[in-house]
Amino acid sequence: MAKFDLDDDGVVVIVGSGAGGGTLGNELAQKGVKVVVLEAGSRHETSDYINDEWASFAQLAWKDMRTTSGSWRVARDFPNLPAWVVKAVGGSTVHWAGASIRFQEHEFRARTTYGELSGAQLMDWPITLADIAPFYDRAELKMGVGGTHGIARLPGSNNFKVMEAGARKLGYKDITTGNMAINSEPRDGRTSCRQLGFCFQGCKMGAKWSTTYTEIPAGEETGNLEVRPDSMALRIEHDARGKATGVVYADAQGNHHRQRARVVCVAGNSIESPRLLLNSASSMFPDGMANSSGQVGRNYLRHLTASVYAVFEKPVRMYRGTTMAGLVKDESRFDPSRGFVGGYEMETLSLGLPFMAAFLDPGGWGRGFTSALDSYDHMAGMWIVGEDMPQASNRITLDQSAKDQYGLPVAHVHFDDHPNDAAMREHGYRQGSAIYDAVGATRVMHTTAYPSTHNLGTNRMSANARDGVVDRNGKAHDLPNLYVSDGSQFTTGAACNPTLTIVALAIRQAEHLAGRMARGEV
Repeated sequence: MAKFDLDDDGVVVIVGSGAGGGTLGNELAQKGVKVVVLEAGSRHETSDYINDEWASFAQLAWKDMRTTSGSWRVARDFPNLPAWVVKAVGGSTVHWAGASIRFQEHEFRARTTYGELSGAQLMDWPITLADIAPFYDRAELKMGVGGTHGIARLPGSNNFKVMEAGARKLGYKDITTGNMAINSEPRDGRTSCRQLGFCFQGCKMGAKWSTTYTEIPAGEETGNLEVRPDSMALRIEHDARGKATGVVYADAQGNHHRQRARVVCVAGNSIESPRLLLNSASSMFPDGMANSSGQVGRNYLRHLTASVYAVFEKPVRMYRGTTMAGLVKDESRFDPSRGFVGGYEMETLSLGLPFMAAFLDPGGWGRGFTSALDSYDHMAGMWIVGEDMPQASNRITLDQSAKDQYGLPVAHVHFDDHPNDAAMREHGYRQGSAIYDAVGATRVMHTTAYPSTHNLGTNRMSANARDGVVDRNGKAHDLPNLYVSDGSQFTTGAACNPTLTIVALAIRQAEHLAGRMARGEV
């Protein structure tokens, strides 16, 4: 494996190894570019993953201190866990369920399509579906997304069959077992899904696409990619001309190192990426690196989420099969007659019994709660995933009163629902309940948002420097060689799971960046 010198200023340094960083690293390495990936977490092999919810959480989750505020229930129930993301090589591609769905054309043009919406900072993306479509193709083929390019979908689980039956009774049409980056049959050296049901805990079979055992090893084989686990990025440095020159990071023993760089790419997710930029403030960038617009950390998106669970007379055993086993897409359309703009999807969801006890009604007790757990094997479940509205006040800032083990301010996450979000959630509750009622549910339960969700925005892409942080290629408006390479560059969130778009943008960014490097522009 490659090992680059700390003083090698010809390398591209990528902070983070998930869907964005891991993919970008491999794509650049395949083009002959030298890459160092700094990953805050440890490296695990597939055999290390644990098919036990709480033990796996202890192994993989990002548990570093964060603080919260706002009216969202997450701030009350999980005040130091605003998001359930992975701290390990592969990032949250270890934990994700595998849903790989394209944006619709209108979702790249939210401001044009939805119009003026009070309190929302809607903006069109500086790219279109046509711009990214070829990279969606490449991402789907790379990831092995079922239902695309002739790749077979996964079979339907009981959980999916219950949802499908109810949805069809309501007249829904766009119902499938989903576009999942999980092999239904062996492909690209990875085996097929064994339906173990522990997708959130890391796929022990390697059937689910993850940069851990796809992109990263492929990049390492070229001799151009070095991954440094247990390496927490602390700040990005720059020269007198405002050019990024390297990243200071701490190793597992807390020792500080400086890796020099030709280019720096930030891919630490929508909480840690803005935190790193803000913690990289200097006399030249007093409000944080790349933050002349004041937009770093703003417009935090996490998708509108809620869940509906139903109990039936006969066993469903929703825990058999993949965690996310299918979806209903009909409500993802643009149809303001429903009382909100944007749309949502209903996706099957199965939590293990330990997580169900924690998340069904956090802090709850009593007969109503325990009787629901008693009915666990008779339960079906779905997750409502919708487009939440960007708001400038929903943001990541630095909490000066709470410091991490390196003495740096931790991320403070503030979030409030927009009225459009609340209206969409209530509509989703009604339709989800109706689906289950249509097939004889004896009890239906609504849950609030989990800390597990899709973190987006905070370093949004914009055509004009005053409106965002990065341009149409993910390059910082303020610096010539600083890029954002994760979901934090999303201008708006759309109604669908974001990973496919993150991967497609990473492939596109690699083409752009390698071209600039070849031309000597950076």
